[in-house]
Amino acid sequence: MQNHQDKPLINAGGEQGILQAAEALFAEKGFDAVSMSAIAKLANTSKPNIYHHFKNKNELYFAIMEAAVQRATDLLDALEDSPGTIRQRLADFSAGQLENILLHDRSTQLIMREAFSGTSERGRDIAKQMVSKVFSRLVAMVQQGQSKGEFRADIDPSLAAFMIVSTNMFYFQSKPVMEDNPEITFSGDASTFNRIVTDIIFNGLITQGNSAP
Repeated sequence: MQNHQDKPLINAGGEQGILQAAEALFAEKGFDAVSMSAIAKLANTSKPNIYHHFKNKNELYFAIMEAAVQRATDLLDALEDSPGTIRQRLADFSAGQLENILLHDRSTQLIMREAFSGTSERGRDIAKQMVSKVFSRLVAMVQQGQSKGEFRADIDPSLAAFMIVSTNMFYFQSKPVMEDNPEITFSGDASTFNRIVTDIIFNGLITQGNSAP
């Protein structure tokens, strides 16, 4: 990831500039390794100005995480009451989530760093708390599909929700490696990747009428 410390951001000084600088540094270094002085330098502002907008580093970090998760929450809000099948809603969520992940790569990297790398216990706990809100709603949506007879009753809803979320995260993390593999035709086409993956999740790999060995 690019080092941002020596180059002040264009959108600097105000609250959005502070958030932008903090997001870049937290994603690059993790919560504990980032100082308010470093954030102020990158945002081209002063520490007192940061404290004018945010009480402390915890509050600033939480605001970044909350904004990232809010995008997924807004997507679920729009889909939960939409017409159509639960399957279509889940497929639409997966497509929208992947679009958000790629458009907001720094906040995605931040969430993944703190949730999975274990660089900061405090950051990891916040990430898990925030992500769990979205995950719980996905699990409930899968359960709703089971109650309507759209999905198999013997499937673990949490595993199904995990598969939907994790495939997009895997695409984000492995995209640079996939681009160097000529056999992978979807590395530069996120929508194609998402369509193929959701089709496999919902329909499986075996042809109709075949049974497992």
